[in-house]
Amino acid sequence: MTASGYSQLSPSDGATAPVAAWPAPTTEAPVHATVTVPGSKSLTNRKLVLAALADGPSTLAAPLHSDDSARMIEALRTLGVEIEELPPTGPYGPDLHITPPAAFRGDVVIDCGQAGTVMRFIAPLAGLAHGDVTITAHESALHRPMGVMIKALRELGVDIDDGGNWALPFTIKGRGHIRGGEVTIDASTSSQFVSGLLLAAPRYDVGLHLLHSGARLPSVPHIDMTVEALARRGVHVEHENPHEWLVPAGAPRGRDAMVEPDLSNAAPFLAAAILTGGAVTIPGWPATSTQPGALLTEILTLMGARASRRGGALTVAAGDRIAGVDLDLTAASELTPTLFALAAFADAPSTLHGIGHIRGHETDRIAALVSNLRAIGGDAEELPDGIRITPAPLHGGLWKAHHDHRIATAGAVIGLRVPGVEVDDIGTTAKTMPEFPQLWHAMLQADGVS
Repeated sequence: MTASGYSQLSPSDGATAPVAAWPAPTTEAPVHATVTVPGSKSLTNRKLVLAALADGPSTLAAPLHSDDSARMIEALRTLGVEIEELPPTGPYGPDLHITPPAAFRGDVVIDCGQAGTVMRFIAPLAGLAHGDVTITAHESALHRPMGVMIKALRELGVDIDDGGNWALPFTIKGRGHIRGGEVTIDASTSSQFVSGLLLAAPRYDVGLHLLHSGARLPSVPHIDMTVEALARRGVHVEHENPHEWLVPAGAPRGRDAMVEPDLSNAAPFLAAAILTGGAVTIPGWPATSTQPGALLTEILTLMGARASRRGGALTVAAGDRIAGVDLDLTAASELTPTLFALAAFADAPSTLHGIGHIRGHETDRIAALVSNLRAIGGDAEELPDGIRITPAPLHGGLWKAHHDHRIATAGAVIGLRVPGVEVDDIGTTAKTMPEFPQLWHAMLQADGVS
């Protein structure tokens, strides 16, 4: 069977009305399904920003339509970018035609919601506006690290009023241009600081010479994605050293682009195949990709699954066992919740490390995963830079999403094998995949799962 669907979404208003817990469906039958997942959030928001900074119009085919992408679209429209909906290329909503303004509009307020990419990609370009740009976020996201960006922009000549808090909300005093030049940052807490600066850098007066001073740099594939996206628009970043980038001045080219499926959002569906002894196929899986989710084929094989490609699709089938693993997820930390859920059913303990920075995501993901698993009988331990999972018998109970889409989907994965698991807010998946509940049920319906 095939699972696909589309849900048009506007940015959520952050309302906190009570929602009913979502009973995670359980199955004893092998899942055999083809699941078409929506476009990549990371690629969509990068391509939107570059289109807004370009020297002419662009068209974006098969973009993601979710809360995060809606926030980015709203932010760019607020700055004066024209974004028009076109007939869709794929099953998940309209394509987009983006026309950059002659100048970015100032004296505006931008609400990032819970979108880290919006706060960290809009701030570096807001100084190009003619007037003040106030950047804020949903209350639950105001804790997310922004001090690194504020300091960097000040060193590049941007005037910022943050009330001395080094955090959201803050106001950027736009002067219609940003000097640019050399700046050193410590991006150990998020690679988005690097990506945000690189995306805006071509429009700086003298470009950007960016250096990272920290001992480690998380999610390098996301930075590679940014560099590749710039190159596709004619901006060639010099990157001879791992922690150094040189971006020349000059507007990116307007061009048409297609968005790949979100490979990390495919992870829960592939995990369903492994947990149930079945097989799941994801159409449109790219032969090569800078998405961290591209590492799933290697990682799931290490855990005992079988992965194969045919006709542009990836199929993952269950193996004879789910193997315990020791994984360094520095490059693919967003896969942690799904891999954590799989590890809870492995034949040996697992350690996931290189992920200390995910404590600063939508929630402290390490603490949330460990507390949730313990609440349903599991054995997990927080480590300074990761998690150790020792498989143990599990029982039903409440799985708290903590306003985090990936924590919510991890609860759905565990619920496949554990009756009575209820996710308290499955709606938080709208951040990157509003269709998740429908796709999950559709994947299971062929096997008669209720």
